[in-house]
Amino acid sequence: MKPTILIIDDERVLRDNFKRIFELEGYGAVLAENGNEGIRRFADSEPDIVLLDVCLPDINGLKVLESIKKLDTNAMVLIITAMPGFDSAVKFIKAGAYDYIPKPFDVEELKFIIQRALESARLKKRVEDIEQQEIEKYGFDKIAGESMAIREVCSLASKVAASSTTPVLITGESGTGKELLARAIHLSSPRRDKPFVVVNCTTLSEDLLESDLFGHERGAFTGAIKKKIGKFEIAHTGTIFLDEMGDLHPKLQMKLLRVLQEHEIERVGGTSSIKVDVRIISATNKDVD
Repeated sequence: MKPTILIIDDERVLRDNFKRIFELEGYGAVLAENGNEGIRRFADSEPDIVLLDVCLPDINGLKVLESIKKLDTNAMVLIITAMPGFDSAVKFIKAGAYDYIPKPFDVEELKFIIQRALESARLKKRVEDIEQQEIEKYGFDKIAGESMAIREVCSLASKVAASSTTPVLITGESGTGKELLARAIHLSSPRRDKPFVVVNCTTLSEDLLESDLFGHERGAFTGAIKKKIGKFEIAHTGTIFLDEMGDLHPKLQMKLLRVLQEHEIERVGGTSSIKVDVRIISATNKDVD
């Protein structure tokens, strides 16, 4: 199915030229001569891209953009205007516009921007599909068990998930589904579209695990031939799951305390702190008390 472009502009000649150019490129074109008609056309045709003029005879382009975004927060809207200005551009970008194109513009450049916007939309849709598959695979409803204890655990975990900063400790015997619960918490949280990074605290030695968690600078130790980004930096804005953290050496526990308190790490061999925004979910089969 060919992509559709909605053109909202009060200049008939420009609308017709856009339609001819885009149809030659293999796109479908829908036309609107004012803002209110453009909003109606958007709701009816569900276009892939919107070309929106700023100056319209009935309502201004910013109001049209805001109305379109209420209908579809993922709408890809390109703003076109004969009156470019930094302040105006910032307003439209903050309101959700994908790009801001001043008139006159090069047709080939416009084609490129449209191709880029379509690719961005496809990638976003792909990510959303993957996220939905993850939720369907690892949601709370996928945790097997009908006992009162399991229901209470899932109820508490779903409440905790709503907070994107609260650290979580999951305890239980090996094989009872601690990682499954951790993934369900992540996928039910505001961080669901951010990284979920798993670290098994039993598979590496103390020194190697420190490097794995926090990264290292080049030359920090023998064999450190280049800088390495640690799992905490990779998990920035997302969630890090520390599996079997009860086996962590006390030295690493102290460094993790700093992450919890100060929200910062320091690479092995580094001299400066790095801020990280990470939710920590830990699990252990040990009696940590």
